[in-house]
Amino acid sequence: QVQLVESGGGLVQPGGSLRLSCAASGTTVSFDGMGWYRQAPGKQRELVASITRGVGVDYSDSVRDRFTIFRDNATNTLYLQMNSLKPEDTAVYYCGAHYTEAHGGRGYWGQGTQVTVSS
Repeated sequence: QVQLVESGGGLVQPGGSLRLSCAASGTTVSFDGMGWYRQAPGKQRELVASITRGVGVDYSDSVRDRFTIFRDNATNTLYLQMNSLKPEDTAVYYCGAHYTEAHGGRGYWGQGTQVTVSS
C-alpha cells in the first residue's frame, strides 16, 4: 500500500530555513502530481506548492520567492525548501500525491509534520 512519510519539521527562528521531505513507498510508479499543504490552528488546509507532470510547479502567493518545491523521481521523494520563514508559516505541513485517472485516479496524504516559526 502506498504511504507518504514527511520529515524535517521543527522549531526555527524567524528568518531561518527548513527543508521538508516526503518519502513515498509502496509504489514504483511516479505520481502524476505531488504537493505540500499546510494547516494552521483554526484554519483550513491550504495548498502551499505543487509539482505536476506536464504542467510544472506552482506556489501560493504567500510563499512564492521563499519556498522551493522539487522532487527526486528516482526515489519518489518530494522536498520543500523553506527560506526566510515567518511566524505565519507556522502550521502542520502535509504531503499529498495523486495519480490521474489514466493511472488509477487515487490520492494519498502523509501524516504531517509540525513547523513552528518563533523567536
